[in-house]
Amino acid sequence: MTTRTVRPSTGPILNNPDIVLIGGGIMSATLGIMLKKMNPDFTIQIVESLPRVALESSHAWNNAGTGHAALCELNYTPQNADGSVDVSKAIKINEQFEHSKHFWAYLVEQGVIKDPGAFIKRVPHMSFVHGEKDIEFLRQRYQALSEQHLFNEMDFTEDPATIAEWAPLLGQGRSNAEPIAVTRVESGTDINFGALTQQLIDYLISLDGVELAMQARVTDIEQRKDGRWRLKIDSKSEGKRKLRAKFAFIGAGGGSLHLLQKSGIPEGKGFGGFPVSGQFLVCKNHDIIEQHAAKIYGKAAVGAPPMSVPHLDTRVIDGKKALLFGPYAGFSPKFLKEGSMLDLIKSVKLDNILPLLAVGRDNMSLTQYLINECRKSHSDRVEGLREFFPAAKEEDWMLVTAGQRVQIIKKSPDSTGKLEFGTEVVAAQDGSIAALLGASPGASTSVSIIVEVLEKCFSQEMQTDAWQNKLTEMLPAHGKSLAKCETTYRTLRKRADAALTIA
Repeated sequence: MTTRTVRPSTGPILNNPDIVLIGGGIMSATLGIMLKKMNPDFTIQIVESLPRVALESSHAWNNAGTGHAALCELNYTPQNADGSVDVSKAIKINEQFEHSKHFWAYLVEQGVIKDPGAFIKRVPHMSFVHGEKDIEFLRQRYQALSEQHLFNEMDFTEDPATIAEWAPLLGQGRSNAEPIAVTRVESGTDINFGALTQQLIDYLISLDGVELAMQARVTDIEQRKDGRWRLKIDSKSEGKRKLRAKFAFIGAGGGSLHLLQKSGIPEGKGFGGFPVSGQFLVCKNHDIIEQHAAKIYGKAAVGAPPMSVPHLDTRVIDGKKALLFGPYAGFSPKFLKEGSMLDLIKSVKLDNILPLLAVGRDNMSLTQYLINECRKSHSDRVEGLREFFPAAKEEDWMLVTAGQRVQIIKKSPDSTGKLEFGTEVVAAQDGSIAALLGASPGASTSVSIIVEVLEKCFSQEMQTDAWQNKLTEMLPAHGKSLAKCETTYRTLRKRADAALTIA
């Protein structure tokens, strides 16, 4: 696999690439590298609408940055009607995050990622609850998870002195009479997915046969009789252009839905999207920032989407420590932070109008939640922060707007329309195109998601020894259960943590 000596920041648009990647985020970067590793002869065109890659959902200020391993996110461990806690989703997400770490470690060993410390840091993950009912839930969650070797580093305490040691802000200004409890896993991570994406894209476009067009927007996509996809592109540098590609990947975040609809594939019919914007309080007081070193997740409010789980969050962005609290949900009809106010209206089609109406009817609590969130003043938001940090002062915090998330709406076997959370791969039956819809924990599980794309869209190649051997080289636990094989889990984790400098 040869590299170019001189790498321009943006290159010419290829007329007939094998692969076109729409969107310059973590998903396209991951798929592009995997495909070039599988077949170095592939030609790839990356199309990004903004002046730089990773400015939307992958950007550090638009992404929570939690290495989602289900160590602290309570919504991944729902409580059953009998009071027991279901940990199956937590186990799956933890395994998927480990796969991501294995891949990133492989890229470090291969020299693709030059500086892992620029994107991944060790930050403890904690869960926090108060009140006897929620404390009992957290205790049961801890007991269920700690039986699994994936989670046996987890600690649980109700002791105020221990909590004050682990997270001083939780106890400041709080009465000792108020019962609270926390769990902690010291080996949690904070990830700057924007910095990771930039390193991956820099490597990709250093290779022969890969071009990146920035400030270039895909305006239409249509499959031709020969099976190729013709894309119309409006480029700032080259004007209106067309290209044809054998395979198209739509990894444009919230913008994926519109392009999926334009593709006309039957598999994309019936999908809709519900946009939710996020806002965070950012601490301005450096003394407070330095007192806190953890990602602390609580329980979501009634009617709130899982992506709105409140958290008091240590971040490391471009080498600088920050402290955030949120998110506070807002509403905008845009599907991207830099999108159009007409995005939501334009997404309504005859095939998805019934699912959209059904979701609106069945999710009145979500609608009321969003209305209440939009009405909040700065004082109201700081009052919410005081649930975590009772001594918080309004003047120490400012509000910032993070990214847009578009939740999936689709038909289901038991309902006209259902609001889905997570990330979904929508692929054509012939494997010539795939789109990603949805949100969290997408970035953290990007490697597993991209493997699903490969299995759906390159099924014949994936059956060959050459591709399977290369995949195993990149993902040594592919096809194995880390939850069932403790030796494999511990061996690969030790290797990955060392390569990523988080051991």
